[in-house]
Amino acid sequence: MIKHLLYFLAVLLLTGPLQAQQQQPTRFEDLTLQEKLAQTLTVFVDVDSAEVFRPMIESGQVGGALIQWGNYSLPQTKQLITKLQSWAAKSPHKIPLLISIDYEGGTVYTPITLGFDYLPTNMMFSASGDEQATATIAYLAGLELRRAGVHVNFSPVLDVNSNPNNPIIGVRSFGSDPANVTKMGLSLMNGFKAAGIVSIVKHFPGHGDTSVDSHYQVPVVKASFQELKKTHLAPFEEAVKNGVQGVMTSHIIYPALDSKNIATFSKPIVQDLLREQMGHKGLIVTDSLDMKAATHFCTIANCAVRALNAGSDIILLGRYIKPQTTFSRIYKQVQADPETTRRVTQAAEKVFNLKKELGLLDNSRTLPAPIDKAYRAELEKISNQAVTLVRDRANLLPFDPQVQRGKKPTLCAVFFSPSRFADQLPSFAKPFMQKGWNVRGYNAALTPKSIDAKRAKECANGADLLVVTSLQWADKTNINQKNTINALFQAHPRNVFISTMSPYDIVNYPQANTILATYGLNKYVLQTAADIILGNLQPQGKMPVDLPLEP
Repeated sequence: MIKHLLYFLAVLLLTGPLQAQQQQPTRFEDLTLQEKLAQTLTVFVDVDSAEVFRPMIESGQVGGALIQWGNYSLPQTKQLITKLQSWAAKSPHKIPLLISIDYEGGTVYTPITLGFDYLPTNMMFSASGDEQATATIAYLAGLELRRAGVHVNFSPVLDVNSNPNNPIIGVRSFGSDPANVTKMGLSLMNGFKAAGIVSIVKHFPGHGDTSVDSHYQVPVVKASFQELKKTHLAPFEEAVKNGVQGVMTSHIIYPALDSKNIATFSKPIVQDLLREQMGHKGLIVTDSLDMKAATHFCTIANCAVRALNAGSDIILLGRYIKPQTTFSRIYKQVQADPETTRRVTQAAEKVFNLKKELGLLDNSRTLPAPIDKAYRAELEKISNQAVTLVRDRANLLPFDPQVQRGKKPTLCAVFFSPSRFADQLPSFAKPFMQKGWNVRGYNAALTPKSIDAKRAKECANGADLLVVTSLQWADKTNINQKNTINALFQAHPRNVFISTMSPYDIVNYPQANTILATYGLNKYVLQTAADIILGNLQPQGKMPVDLPLEP
């Protein structure tokens, strides 16, 4: 008897308490209704705002977090994600959060945001025409996201930017040709997927033909069903056929599909069109519910329930919520309606199963090795291929300074860009300095004042070549910038104009005889532009949108 007792104690010492020998994985059936609802709810957090959500995360009322932009280092971003997951580990069933990011390039993402590497704009990818390089960049970028603890990326944008007056999409789109948007979008999507990142395409059924910003107003797209299918739905249909893991809905009314509801609240669009007709099996995610195009119709809590009932699986609650009040109101509405309860259970199981597939529930998700050098080599390649010669009416390129023997030619480069791009600008001077040029430069404010105009003029005086860059985010013309640039062109006819973001701003500068477009601002495209001006490189890029330009 004693012998058996000693044996039992020895086993107990080696293995620990019987109940701790092997922790059983959480089953979806074990979750309460509130915990199931939590799986569908994603909050917006950043380094400064995370603490307010700690009680809800620790009590199991939150299933996901969208890491918001900010001037944070990569270590800070990783620390934030680690902290969020440590709170989730204290929840009743210890289910990790699904961590998301808006990493789509261009106007939504800049080099300093969250410490991740610069991602080219979709329009820059498209101008290069290189599907393989696009997929490679997405793959390498996805590995870095995984290293930081990110699981989901709300990218690529599959909106076909058919409206030049679109105030919000611009270079976020691959362009105005549905076939090209489809081709390049699938390349980006598949690259992220290969890296183990869930790619959520957006904004279904298409945000490209809007003339108002859904952050502030309710857009209405009056296109017929035939036009929607031919132009705007085509990229999403192909993404679904290729097994896209998630689709984000838009806060837009499409009378041809549903005359009353924005897509996010529309069963005919979400259930009938996307689920049934197109056959989408993956997640459906709302755009942020704190946008005016959603809150025009309901409170955020009511909007969340409407979106769930329409067919969404993940609800992006937005930045501007009162956490405990919002969660409480959503839960009460879900409890009160059996149909909503059923819909929440259905949506939550999709999210739960995704977490299982990603290895979050058994901690089997692995971290890849660093990829910095490989990523930057691919970024340089794409940048070289993307820069487009829009026109050269005066046959100025390659530029010959024709200066007297023994005299160095002088370049004046005037930039109009936010200060956050300042570290990218010096690369433009490098090819000129290597050829013995004197280089003068000035970075004016995005909205220049009289002092900026004065200093730009001083820089240009006496220069053999004036290069001026513009930066316009989408459709909205910066009048001060436009007037200052046109005044420089009038005074200095030997000039090169470079559009560094939305190419739609090119129509503002009819005096510009020689025009290059980069579709984004980084050191590689700027150096490529300089090499094209000097004749070191031939321009390779193709304009991805239609512009009403003079030859």
